[in-house]
Amino acid sequence: MQYMHFTLAYWCVLLAAMLPYGCAGLAKFGKSSVVDGPFDNNNPREWLAMQTQWRARANHAQANGFEALPFFIGAVIIAHQLGAPQGRLDLLAFFFIILRVFYSMAYVAGLPGLRSGLWVAAFAVNLMIFLIGYR
Repeated sequence: MQYMHFTLAYWCVLLAAMLPYGCAGLAKFGKSSVVDGPFDNNNPREWLAMQTQWRARANHAQANGFEALPFFIGAVIIAHQLGAPQGRLDLLAFFFIILRVFYSMAYVAGLPGLRSGLWVAAFAVNLMIFLIGYR
């Protein structure tokens, strides 16, 4: 029986799935200046909808992270199934994660130009992952 192992690209899928939760935690951390008191776990969506500035941007970065996830997961799985060169696939997947981390940081920091550039770069890397196994 042959045992498969997790490639770096598969670990990157796990990291990509965890990134939005980091943004969500950031949006909910500490006492809000907009709403009296800390995060309201009884009404989380309403509480987040009232947030402004960096908390609102962290929540939006969370949503975008979940939006980007299906394409990344699909691209990695398809590349593996098509027998893409593992070293290149791992490198591209890791680069995608780095870009998405910096994207989230730029989003929370309120740097829209940089954020958009990082989004385009991460999307391009994801396209490369998707196409890397094409012959």
